[in-house]
Amino acid sequence: MTSPINRTTHIRLTSHPGAGAPVRFPIRWGVETPAARGPVVGSVTRPADRNVIGTYGGAYALYRGLAVAAGALNPIQRPDLRDTAPVVDIPANPAWHAPGAIVALDPWGHMVGEAFAREIAEGVDIRPTIAVTRSRLTMAEIAMAIADGRLAPDGEILRDGGEVAVTKIAIDPVWHLPGIAHRFNITESALRRVLFEQTGGMYPELVTRPDLEVFLPPIGGATVYIFGDPEGLADPARKVTCRVHDECNGSDVFGSDICTCRPYLIHGIEECIRGAQAGGTGLVIYNRKEGRALGEVTKFLVYNARKRAAAGDTADAYFERTECVAGVQDARFQELMPDVFHWLGVTKIDRFVSMSNMKYEAVTGSGVAIGERVPIPPELVPEDAHVEIEAKKAAGYYSADEPAGAPLSDVRGRGLDDR
Repeated sequence: MTSPINRTTHIRLTSHPGAGAPVRFPIRWGVETPAARGPVVGSVTRPADRNVIGTYGGAYALYRGLAVAAGALNPIQRPDLRDTAPVVDIPANPAWHAPGAIVALDPWGHMVGEAFAREIAEGVDIRPTIAVTRSRLTMAEIAMAIADGRLAPDGEILRDGGEVAVTKIAIDPVWHLPGIAHRFNITESALRRVLFEQTGGMYPELVTRPDLEVFLPPIGGATVYIFGDPEGLADPARKVTCRVHDECNGSDVFGSDICTCRPYLIHGIEECIRGAQAGGTGLVIYNRKEGRALGEVTKFLVYNARKRAAAGDTADAYFERTECVAGVQDARFQELMPDVFHWLGVTKIDRFVSMSNMKYEAVTGSGVAIGERVPIPPELVPEDAHVEIEAKKAAGYYSADEPAGAPLSDVRGRGLDDR
């Protein structure tokens, strides 16, 4: 019997391996070529080809499911990938196959059409997990910076109207579970079990399919914005200016005055523009980790608790109020963040536009050297955000009152094999 949604009413569970049948496309993480590594196949159109836990699209897979259920999408529809290849070459570098260097994204995720052309021609539904395009940013603050004389248009990177030319890269997370476990110094079996339990048993293969080592988690990924020549990121002779920014929808989009997120993001973009205009390359990495990866609902609850505290909203209780609501002060855990740097071939950052000690330690601990650390100028901090800034400084965030960053030649991060 056929239904309007599924080709058959029969449901085949995938939570246990077949009767001794090997995975058609085994994944060998950390090898030198995509052919030896194998494709990441998260397709639901041909379940027998899948070699990962989860599916393409992360959280958006649920919207795809809703579209199928509503009859708006053919369940076996495949994307037409003609003319979708990257507009800028992101070439392979040794980190792509260095043990433990990249565990949270697929280094070949942007070039599946080239790397796995034969498998795709044979009907395997392999989809990109990374897309590379060009774009122009238009932000009111950049136009104001031009009017105030802080920025000067050059006609290429920054135009007279305030438009900023960028290379833009979208990255979906692809987790190599053994590598993730090693990064956090836990056993893979413990990681799998906790992920299974804390997602309400959504992914039984986490505990029943140890043969599947790759997980496509239902979370947001990252967007990379490159200012100037992308090749400059991997060129030791050229300076790199970088801002690593974790999502804050209320401030980044709507301009909330209770935190420094949008002002610091804009400051980072201005610094990246200046760095690119001086012959270097600017880099903004925007990670989807709303509310310290605790979510926006939790964040708003914390806002209420802070404002209603008997002693008022104070720096000494800033992190405590988050922990009271969420049980933890911060769930971002920056250990996975440096993978993007290794994928891009970045080995050093000359100007790091961040005060975060967690980001700094994660980057340098992964083997990427950092020279100067650039705090947010005091005049850019909204009135209600001073509580946040003072709390973070007390917790170990860098400030301009501390000694300036060491010369880049004196900065030593741990090597990739020492993580």
